[in-house]
Amino acid sequence: MSKSLTLYGSIMSFVWQTEIRFNDLRNMSTFVWAIVGLLASGSIHLSIWSLYRNSRAKAASIERQFSRWFHNDKVEPDKIYKNLASLAFMDWSDRSVELALDTTVLWCRYAVVRVAVIYRGRSLPLTWVVLEQSSASVALSKYQHILHQAAQLIPLHCQVTLLADRGFNDVDLMVLAVKLGWHFIFRLKTSLWVYRPFKARCKVNRLMPPQGEVHLHHVVQVTERRFGPVHLALGHMRTPNGYEQWALLSDQTTSLDTFDQYALRFDVEESFLDDKSAGFQIESSQIDDASALARLLLILATATLYLVSTGTAVVSMGRRHIVDTHWQRGISYFQIGWRWIRHALASGKRLLHFLWLDPEPDPEPVYASKTQAAIPILAFSAARLIT
Repeated sequence: MSKSLTLYGSIMSFVWQTEIRFNDLRNMSTFVWAIVGLLASGSIHLSIWSLYRNSRAKAASIERQFSRWFHNDKVEPDKIYKNLASLAFMDWSDRSVELALDTTVLWCRYAVVRVAVIYRGRSLPLTWVVLEQSSASVALSKYQHILHQAAQLIPLHCQVTLLADRGFNDVDLMVLAVKLGWHFIFRLKTSLWVYRPFKARCKVNRLMPPQGEVHLHHVVQVTERRFGPVHLALGHMRTPNGYEQWALLSDQTTSLDTFDQYALRFDVEESFLDDKSAGFQIESSQIDDASALARLLLILATATLYLVSTGTAVVSMGRRHIVDTHWQRGISYFQIGWRWIRHALASGKRLLHFLWLDPEPDPEPVYASKTQAAIPILAFSAARLIT
């Protein structure tokens, strides 16, 4: 059996047990072969994917088949991915879950808004929407439906915290998060108005602490709509990139832990790198249509779940050392999974056929080097509660 066919069988079993179904079995087969082509080649080009599909058809014919799939209106990514995402997090009930809301712009033409679950140094795609616009600033009306979709995919009784950057400073978004039963931590623009009890209103930039300090302001209101009560965590702390000013807003009482929790949001940026230069090379795609791009993201999201599941299983079974040369884990679960697939296909070892996303804390946090580990992610010299 060829390596491509072996990988095809494994991924078909992986997606079939989630009850993912297409209107046509041929569309299901093309979907799985696309993931095979992506993982086997590390490329996003349809012409290269065609080389990995077992078929008597010519490469040009297979490429056209992939192209037709991407432009097939009957392939609806959100409905197809729903079962897979629901099953992936089925055992997470009663857990604390951080969701990252972020935007990336492709080719200065398409804005991708995505909600993802933070998981062991990376983020796992949950829902997304592709908009034809060059700006990363997106109105809530254009993406609020993916937040409602995300709420349906998270198991009951999970304590969800939505993390968002300054591009999402929207009171209506905060209101929606509360309606969905979520907590939130947003990084604020320092030009926003703050209303404190018995004090004159001022902008956030007037409250920022001196270098090396953190100030906490509880029970305030923000913007001219006087949304609140909410809580501020203002810090001018040392990060690996130098001193940075952070202004964080939360519906929960803020503390020093608020900064650590918000810092998890940067895991979504690592996952965008997995989609781009560090992994799937999405920016080299020749797809030039918002709907087709959303279907490409379906393929990438499914491949990501498969890779991270594989990486999690490899670490859990104590086999990480086979594909990771570091004494302690030095690469992401995403990369561990990808390396295991290449190793398994080359050596005849078994591939993963099911989801394996353990909700327990990471047993082996990434540890690239002693030098890097010695640098604190966030550091400050003093903290004060300002009432």
